[in-house]
Amino acid sequence: MRRIAPLLACLILVVVSLPLFSKGAELDARLQGAFRRPAQNGWIFVHLEGTPFNIGFQHGYLLAQEIQDAEKVVAFEQTREGKKDWGFFRNAAKGMMWPRIELEYREELKGISEGLRVQGVKLDLWDVVALNAFCEWGYYVKEYDRQHGISTSASLVAPEHCSAFVATGSYTKDGKVIIAHNDWTSYLEGARWTIIFDITPNNGQRILMDGFPGAIHSADDFGINSAGIMITETTISHFSGYDPDGIPEFIRARKAMQYAASIDDFARIMKEGNNGGYANTWLVADRRTNEIASLELGLKNVTLQRTFNGYFVGSNFPADPKLVKEETNFKVNDMGESANARHVRWEQLMAQNKGKIDVAAAERFLADHYDTFEKKEDADERTLCGHVDLSPRGSGNWQPPYGAAGAVQNKVADAAMAEHMSFTAAAGHACGLNFKSLEYLHEHSGFSWEKSLLRDMDAYPWTTFTVAPHSGQAGAKP
Repeated sequence: MRRIAPLLACLILVVVSLPLFSKGAELDARLQGAFRRPAQNGWIFVHLEGTPFNIGFQHGYLLAQEIQDAEKVVAFEQTREGKKDWGFFRNAAKGMMWPRIELEYREELKGISEGLRVQGVKLDLWDVVALNAFCEWGYYVKEYDRQHGISTSASLVAPEHCSAFVATGSYTKDGKVIIAHNDWTSYLEGARWTIIFDITPNNGQRILMDGFPGAIHSADDFGINSAGIMITETTISHFSGYDPDGIPEFIRARKAMQYAASIDDFARIMKEGNNGGYANTWLVADRRTNEIASLELGLKNVTLQRTFNGYFVGSNFPADPKLVKEETNFKVNDMGESANARHVRWEQLMAQNKGKIDVAAAERFLADHYDTFEKKEDADERTLCGHVDLSPRGSGNWQPPYGAAGAVQNKVADAAMAEHMSFTAAAGHACGLNFKSLEYLHEHSGFSWEKSLLRDMDAYPWTTFTVAPHSGQAGAKP
């Protein structure tokens, strides 16, 4: 018995220890290679890699608190402006979107929800899918109400998102491609749109993109991949149209970022199953060929333009006359319209800087405060560095539903940076102006409903981000 007792004790110790070791090993396996860096100049850098489920799990696990916070903002905005409860969007995510999401991205979305669960965040899969679709719910709600004969006061719209350009050939300093973009959105979302994702999937291209917590696509859509494709977009203003039987925009946008190895690939992926959600003018560059393109992707009308020598600009204006007539109520002749005023400014800057456009010039463009309608410097809703909060007019789609809004962050990449999987980014306004929430709410008491979630949004310096080296350490330098 003396010999059996120590043996029995050892067996009990092994049996008790096995579940703990197994659980830890499973967690370690799902997190293998992934990491998160401390915030730098307003940005959080995360590296994700592996299978679709593991990439999702790492995303949910490493950004659990940020995703929980982001979901509160999205649910708050969607329910307030869409006049539907959050359950409506969860049900649409499950019943309408999920059947049209391919297996790879189903697994990634499941992984995010599992990573959140392990971290103790009580958001399930349908919360995660609904969060991912936040850019296209406005289109869906209008179509849903139309199909169901519902007369509603829903204020969800396709707001003016972003100013951007892509240039090549005789317009750039080195004759090679360059791309730049700033994200326009509500400051509720914008103060949180500060993630740099470095993703190495088992299949497809490596991705470096900016993004929103919990979203598998960039959502404001700026990124580069290891095949040399550089992508951004600006939303088509005053657009209506949605096909519930199509593939969600966030799936197509992520797939194009991950699998496009050419401009043709990009256009094909974005057009296949197009549901009209988050209708954009996409600007694309191929750093290997120095070709650039503009894909104006409506629901009924789609046009693709390409060049090896020139530029394309975006400021939310629809270009194709047929698209304007059939799918928007955009006022093409109203030069006081933000999209038109910014379009004029882009054309001026391209002409004035032909042959001189480089990263430094692009950074200046994104900080520009010249109002072409007023013909003077005046930071407002008509300037490339948008300040809807400083304008007495608001900006059509922006106020009153959105309150504090405008440009919230900025990114630039040229061919040399893209070759090394790198871009430079500035959180907040590129012009350097800080947004202080309490000051804004004191002066605009009508937007007190934002108080619980509205944050300060400071302007940070431009910072260059590069994909993580094999050592597992990511480099970021001011």
